[in-house]
Amino acid sequence: MKTRIILGLVTILYCYTMTSQEISDTSFGKGLINYTAKDSTFSVKFAPRIQARFNSNWDYNGEDYDDAELNFLIRRARLKFSGFAYSPKLKYKIELGLSNRDVSGANDFNRNTPRYILDAVIMWNFYENFELWAGQTKLPGNVERVVSSANLQLIDRSLLNSSFNIDRDVGVQLRHFTHLGGDFIMKEKLAISQGEGRNVTEGNEGGLQYTGRLEFLPFGNFKSKGDYSQGDLKREDTPKLMVGLTYDYNQDAVKTRSNLGSYMELEDGSLYETNITTFFADVMFKYKGFAFMGEYANRDADAPVAINADGTETGDIVRVGDAFNTQISYLFQSNYELTTRYTSLKFDNITGREAQNQYTLGASRYIVGHKLKIQADVSYSTLGGEADNIMLRTGFDLHF
Repeated sequence: MKTRIILGLVTILYCYTMTSQEISDTSFGKGLINYTAKDSTFSVKFAPRIQARFNSNWDYNGEDYDDAELNFLIRRARLKFSGFAYSPKLKYKIELGLSNRDVSGANDFNRNTPRYILDAVIMWNFYENFELWAGQTKLPGNVERVVSSANLQLIDRSLLNSSFNIDRDVGVQLRHFTHLGGDFIMKEKLAISQGEGRNVTEGNEGGLQYTGRLEFLPFGNFKSKGDYSQGDLKREDTPKLMVGLTYDYNQDAVKTRSNLGSYMELEDGSLYETNITTFFADVMFKYKGFAFMGEYANRDADAPVAINADGTETGDIVRVGDAFNTQISYLFQSNYELTTRYTSLKFDNITGREAQNQYTLGASRYIVGHKLKIQADVSYSTLGGEADNIMLRTGFDLHF
């Protein structure tokens, strides 16, 4: 029912814009609809997106690799809306997910409903370089997570991101940038959020989540916000560098991965609470087709093992530990790109998880930048220092 409603709204919007307003000149990659009202009181850009994928996995059984496990998948199917309302200083973004991976995660705290909403946020430039955000969107966490999945140079993000990122949440953010002299820019980002992730509707079960991030760009801004897009598709004429530091504190967190993971339930029906801190340090560098991204992540908790009132363990454990991820690529003049990635995860002994390492080699063909591309990568993983898995993935991205 909800899917039909969403599709109906999109159809109405399309018909309305075709008949009541002039559509501005646009081209592929600039939005399926991209127009401004005649009186300049609002604008809207509508950009649907599809990401399809083929996965093949071979698990190591101690003697040999098992037969391949094959999977065809629509990883992402999304509807994106953005623009301004009333004034160009008041922007908005709405992103809806329709694929199974986007809407899964129904539980008692979101009324057991699909989680269609990814982003629903307004951004108000209320004074000079200050911008206030309100709604649901990504927290200012590690750079790999904040980079849109549409702008990745490998099929998907790293193991570091899947274990330690802080993802989306509902709340407010204050953003500001400062010129420190010459081309040197510093960006400051602060967020206060609910602390339980996206689409939670049944109140705040734990405390609030507090996130702060500083970014330093000593050589000025990247072209086309390239600090948050992987690969040097703009072929920077001069070196560009971004160094970022993020600290996140989730007070009385009730999930195993801060605002992600599973709820830590106790025998009496209540939720286990503990303070969780997450730290990120990352860097992005680009110059003439060469790109480098590096990340470090660390997570800790006051009391990571969930314990019932009688002292027995529930089995839930906060995923504490640290991880390192590095990614290097070069874009040839033909718009073919080669990328290598190395990821290392080390969990605290208390989690019972073994160390993981993953080595990835990928190739991309950019037809219209990140908006239309074909990609493939192969990964070799170890668990506890022993062979564990080989994974081959191919896919394409189509983004109006």
